[in-house]
Amino acid sequence: MTLKHNGYEIETKIAQALNADNKAAEDHAVGGVVPAIHMSTTYYRDADNEYRSGRVYGRDDNPTFLPAEQLLANLEQGEESLLFSSGMAAAVAVFYALTPGSTVFAPKVMYWALRNWLAGTATEWGLKVQFLDMTDTGQVVQALHEQKPALIWLESPANPLWQVTDIATIAAAAKGVGSLVAVDSTVATPIFCQPLSLGADIVMHSATKYLNGHSDVVAGALVTRHKTDFWLRVRQQRRQAGAILSPFDASQLLRGMRTLALRVRYSAASALWLAEQLQQHPRVAAVLYPGLPSCAGHEIAKAQWQGGFGGMLSVRFKDSSDSAADFAADFAIKVAAHTKLWKRATSLGAVESLIEHRASIEGPGTPVPHDLLRLSVGIEAPQDLLNDLEQAMQRAGD
Repeated sequence: MTLKHNGYEIETKIAQALNADNKAAEDHAVGGVVPAIHMSTTYYRDADNEYRSGRVYGRDDNPTFLPAEQLLANLEQGEESLLFSSGMAAAVAVFYALTPGSTVFAPKVMYWALRNWLAGTATEWGLKVQFLDMTDTGQVVQALHEQKPALIWLESPANPLWQVTDIATIAAAAKGVGSLVAVDSTVATPIFCQPLSLGADIVMHSATKYLNGHSDVVAGALVTRHKTDFWLRVRQQRRQAGAILSPFDASQLLRGMRTLALRVRYSAASALWLAEQLQQHPRVAAVLYPGLPSCAGHEIAKAQWQGGFGGMLSVRFKDSSDSAADFAADFAIKVAAHTKLWKRATSLGAVESLIEHRASIEGPGTPVPHDLLRLSVGIEAPQDLLNDLEQAMQRAGD
């Protein structure tokens, strides 16, 4: 599907931040091509005690937020977007907008920090959290009809096993029982998938990742399909908790978003090529990537995504004699240690390629296999990235 804005295609509206008609992201005061950064924390009250500007205080009213929020809402085909100080701040705002005692469904495999928060703080606060296998659509739909949760949280593809969820089917079932659907679409990005068009109510992004894309801004974002009463509670959560970006970071985020289409499409093409090459390597037990026909969620991804399958993949290892899992785990750690181009660092979605032994980060109780390395494919030459992994596997096996 090609997204358009006033007749323009997605590359144009991203590059110009919706400013193709000289009406949106620009500095009207001085005629600058780039929107200004507004540093003021407070705004004048009119002489008659009114605020006709609509702005009162910088915590919720800084105009620097608007270009990025408007662009993201447009890309996701939503009515409104809100920026937050981090992806976690955006996610927890949704859950805190619920009332204690509410039932929530979440994936068994998902971003570990949010999973831990749901199992700990959210449960202590009063939410009833159940973790389900979101790839088992029939089980999820049955549970929706039986329990009618207030909210079902989806992550597609799910970090770091890259399982794909049938958002459309689950959203339709949720609507039938009055449940809200929120989707973490950080990895898919609005370039490849728009969950609101599939029936979701809210989309969440860790904007630190692909939206910014340069490992220099921590940010989060939510987009709503409609401005409902629930969305107003989410907005109130941001205001009262103060989980906002600085004006400078909001400006940097917009700058990063303006190359989003170029970056993610290149990364996705490279990731698919790398996945195809790596699955043929004798030291590789499995490559987890939605773009591979061997991936369990491939057909769903083909139906719900347009133009690519993302820049994230994971690799599981074996030795040449298929020995025990503890050897494979040790081998995976050694591979990461011997890479030169792939940077050993947490996070994903940046211009530089990152590699991580995910189970070490998540610790005890992780559902992530210990023989797995998570790869975030950047915008380097894919052959160089493959050569680096191959020499690292060779050295790890010596």
